Amino acid sequence: MAIRRRSVLAGGAALWVGAPAILRAQTPPAKVNVSHGFAMHGEPRYKADSGPPDYLNPNAPKGGSVRLGARGTFDSLHPFIVKSVPAAGITQIWDTLCWNSRDEASTEYGLIAETIEWPDDRSWVAFNLRPQARWHDGSPITVEDVIFSLDILKAKGAPNYAFYYHDVLKAEKVGDRKVLFTFRGDTNRELPLIVGQLPILPSKWWADRDFEKVSLEVPLGSGPYKVDSFDVGRSIAYRRVPDWWAKDLWMNRGRNNFDVLRYEYYRDVTVQFEAFKAGDLDVRQENIARNWATAYDIPAVRDGRIQRTEIPHELPTGMQCFAFNTRRDYFKDKRVREAIGTMFDFAWANKNLFYGMYKRNVSFFGNSELASSGLPTAAELKYLEPLRGKIPEEVFTKEFTLPESDGTGNVRDLARRALSLLKEAGWEIKDGKMTETKTGRKLAFEMLLNDASFERVVLPYKQNLERIGIDMTVRTVDTAQFKRREDEFDYDMMVEGFGQSLSPGNEQRDFWGSKAAVTPGSRNSLGVKDAAIDSLIDTLIAAPDRENLIAVTRALDRVLLWSNFVVPNWHNNKVFVAYWNRFARPEKSARYAPFAFDTWWIDEARDRALQRERK
Repeated sequence: MAIRRRSVLAGGAALWVGAPAILRAQTPPAKVNVSHGFAMHGEPRYKADSGPPDYLNPNAPKGGSVRLGARGTFDSLHPFIVKSVPAAGITQIWDTLCWNSRDEASTEYGLIAETIEWPDDRSWVAFNLRPQARWHDGSPITVEDVIFSLDILKAKGAPNYAFYYHDVLKAEKVGDRKVLFTFRGDTNRELPLIVGQLPILPSKWWADRDFEKVSLEVPLGSGPYKVDSFDVGRSIAYRRVPDWWAKDLWMNRGRNNFDVLRYEYYRDVTVQFEAFKAGDLDVRQENIARNWATAYDIPAVRDGRIQRTEIPHELPTGMQCFAFNTRRDYFKDKRVREAIGTMFDFAWANKNLFYGMYKRNVSFFGNSELASSGLPTAAELKYLEPLRGKIPEEVFTKEFTLPESDGTGNVRDLARRALSLLKEAGWEIKDGKMTETKTGRKLAFEMLLNDASFERVVLPYKQNLERIGIDMTVRTVDTAQFKRREDEFDYDMMVEGFGQSLSPGNEQRDFWGSKAAVTPGSRNSLGVKDAAIDSLIDTLIAAPDRENLIAVTRALDRVLLWSNFVVPNWHNNKVFVAYWNRFARPEKSARYAPFAFDTWWIDEARDRALQRERK
């Protein structure tokens, strides 16, 4: 669908009505694009007021209750601050300016916003709000609410908001239902999409409340669900808003079908799994390969009461890893990091623990065209050559690969490689312990976990490290303690995940930008503080088109990989889902949202049959 465009021409006074105020002083006036949707590259697929996408069933019946599992605990209904351990599902009570398309790369359509306006250079964006957009108390969502949301999240929200919206200078009211966002320069072409993701919060509700305080007060929302009841740390239930203002918009027909969503909390994943098998939970997304391969051989699966499905996806897998905290002095040398990573025997783990279901991560942007491979192309070298001498030389000369074993558990070759690296870095084994030659200190550190299921992976890794004199202690803590230590960068090494989109941008600053490295609560858990990486991030954000975006992302990927900031884990390009047979779902899955539980519904006939069988 071609975007409806409106050119603002000199002499056309009637056409100035909808243009942002800042354009009035321009000579000649800028051309303004107007549309119901916005694509990073190209044009949106769906028309305004289109029929529902083919991965939705617009006739899906409403009703029923669903029980879902959550792990750990929660102490807050306020998910926007760093001190909070928010309740599962809480963000669904607020709408955003735009809705992310699930089968298009980096494309959004107006949700609270009815139309979007922007110039060709994307130096600003304006949103015209839908007149029917309402809070749950019936009051309208206003331009003032939008402005408040940006300002409060940047000033007092968790650090990721300040990084994400760094290049958004200000929001201002330019019409009764029109808000204008002005950007820092015109190089970050993703900013209209980034602003479209802004959660809109009610300024009047927050007027007499402290935004920086953890709170269990039920907040005022605008989304398809609102908080129904909760038991702190144990459970929370959300009830569908039957008169939700956006329920009849084209992208929402067939979504949000359950009357009640209830999350039950479990401190242990094993207990949570047992609860599912006993019928206390309705749906489980399985993340443990061993469980998927062996733990579902139970009567309820064999007789069909529990269904299992594997849903392929085209999402970037990102990077799950064992993350080094390079703020620690003994992790500052990349040779030490590489040596420790070398001793992780993935081939053995995949064979003996994962039933051969996984592939090793060899990119921070895996399962996508953004992943680097082989040697750099000419397009990538354009961005890498100016950094020669400031980034690892291997970026230019070697294909990135990870050391492999034969899967038998014999790690002699891995150990020889690791010992060579450590010797080069000034370490040697003395009295059975890896010792720094100059200082005499021992190489010992802690692996911090918040999921006991990872112990079966980490403990064999610990044994491998002990063979070369490195002591790794393993400590598993609860969710609240893990989050506190993560926010304060109080760990040596931990399991971490860096999710990626098909259009990486501002969030890369939060992942590995120098400023984020010294900002408590940021996502820069690795402690990356490198001017060359900062430069690549800035170039990535300013990429003028898809081709350059791909090239600079691959260049960044190479630098991150060869810096050995992480010990890459594994991925799977399928989603494993098990569920009690009381649901139906669309025949087709969205390319970039394969599970999409909000598109499922209760099948009354199956539900009745299941209830009879349970009696």
